Amino acid sequence: MTSDAKNFILEHKIIAICRGIYGEDLKKLAQSLYKGGVKLMEVTFDQSNSNNLEETKNAIRMLRNHFKDKMKFGAGTVITIPQIYAAQSAGAEFIISPNTDKEIIWKTHDLNMVSIPGAMTPTEILQAHYAGADFVKLFPAKTMGLNYFKDVKAPINHVPLIATAGITNDNIGDFLDAGAVGVGISGYLTDKKLVSEGKFDTLEEHANILTEIVNGRSVKNDQ
Repeated sequence: MTSDAKNFILEHKIIAICRGIYGEDLKKLAQSLYKGGVKLMEVTFDQSNSNNLEETKNAIRMLRNHFKDKMKFGAGTVITIPQIYAAQSAGAEFIISPNTDKEIIWKTHDLNMVSIPGAMTPTEILQAHYAGADFVKLFPAKTMGLNYFKDVKAPINHVPLIATAGITNDNIGDFLDAGAVGVGISGYLTDKKLVSEGKFDTLEEHANILTEIVNGRSVKNDQ
């Protein structure tokens, strides 16, 4: 599963980050994003929710059962070993964390899933890489800025970085051009207000815009 999921992430690049959206709304959101070309989704654990293990596990299982292999799903904000087990039991194929924790990376690999820990500094990025991370999530990307991303990427260009937080249609191309192998996107693709208003067509349009940008760069790089 691991190599297949890794290649899928490298091919499709956009990971939609879903926080606090469950049930039919989550299914409709995933369907809209899929129609717009986004085929990767992260369902996060809400650390303030005492029932987060069950809610996130059930959400991922529901999505896997509905979409089968048309999309790939993972768990986000994973900071404990029980959360890894819950995600794996639901069919998650990748584990994303806000921080770098060697124990989380190792257990993710033990369970044959893709490991994507979060890091900000060069030290954290390399610690994650040498602990075995498949990708490292540079977080928060927009806050640190494009120039910071470029400065970090220059000396450690052997580490595959996924730029996350604050990515939209306005800057996704810049981060990809700077060497990001993928991006993690929340608000622009999973806006709770748009979801609550049932404006899934708008989110589908956002997904389509981002997918066209990614595909345009893929064609350019192949030429």
